[in-house]
Amino acid sequence: MPVRRTKKRRKMSRMRGTGTHGGGARKKRKKSGHRGGAGMSGSGKRSDHKKTLVLALYGGNYFGKQGITSKGTKRDIRKRINLRDIELNLETYTKKGIAKKTDKGFEISLKDYKILGVSEDYVVKNKMRITAIEASKSAVEKVKKAGGEIILPSEKISKKSSGKEEKEQD
Repeated sequence: MPVRRTKKRRKMSRMRGTGTHGGGARKKRKKSGHRGGAGMSGSGKRSDHKKTLVLALYGGNYFGKQGITSKGTKRDIRKRINLRDIELNLETYTKKGIAKKTDKGFEISLKDYKILGVSEDYVVKNKMRITAIEASKSAVEKVKKAGGEIILPSEKISKKSSGKEEKEQD
């Protein structure tokens, strides 16, 4: 009996932990799929390693959602504002220096914006003189009905009028 006990003890000590290193069965961590890949694998947005490398290579465009638009398509980032919003915020615009109240009405400088006419039902109450990049036809009509005007850059007006003349000539 004593001989058998020592054999069993030797055999058990040899089997426990050889090649497993706490990973369970040997076959679980044997192949390359468990070791990760090469290169940029494992550098997802939630992992912290390789972050300095990623930021150096890609700048700030690697982490976060980029959307499904192709790189060729550009988003329309022009600023737009409705006539209703302009009228509602006239007091704040005067405080900020965007608008000035004169005896002829309000002079408003919105040079980066396109002025939109809201809806057909909306009626402009105040007399306004607005400077802007673009304006919709309905916005121009509504402001003119109230006794004001929308001032646009001369390039835009000349391009639109020259395009109409070319069509009429054809």
